[in-house]
Amino acid sequence: MAAAVLERPSVVPAGIGIEVRPVPVAAWLRSDRTPAQFARFVVVGGSSNLVYLGLFLLLAGLGDQAANLGGVLVSTAVANELHRRLTFRATDRAGWATAQWAGGGLALAGLAATSLALAASDPWTASAGPLGAVAVVWTVTAAVGAARFVGLRWAVGGGAVTAGC
Repeated sequence: MAAAVLERPSVVPAGIGIEVRPVPVAAWLRSDRTPAQFARFVVVGGSSNLVYLGLFLLLAGLGDQAANLGGVLVSTAVANELHRRLTFRATDRAGWATAQWAGGGLALAGLAATSLALAASDPWTASAGPLGAVAVVWTVTAAVGAARFVGLRWAVGGGAVTAGC
């Protein structure tokens, strides 16, 4: 009797004649479906942004542009490798150099965009210190991230784009 209470039904009625099959979150996150890959992309991107933050703060004494360049170079290399291994699981389809060139090339557009945004926002962020500049960079990086996901998925993701959840 207790076992029957603890078991999950394989099909859950969701009303109006629709049945939903529960999928464990961990299994879904490991799938190659586009939303799962995007979720992994966001986690890797967030992690590399923390690397960027640490390097930016470490290099802030050299100026915003130098700190941005150093942070982008290292965090991009880390993110590219994590995307190759975790996000797209492409270690068998794309080598380290391929992932670095593909991701690095896409990151150049992000570096240009963040450098321009830093220069344009300097009058407003100078008094906020390095965290103000980081906020500007992260805002621009979030906007560039969607294009980067599509580009990396095409370059190292392999296979057709899988729709669905």
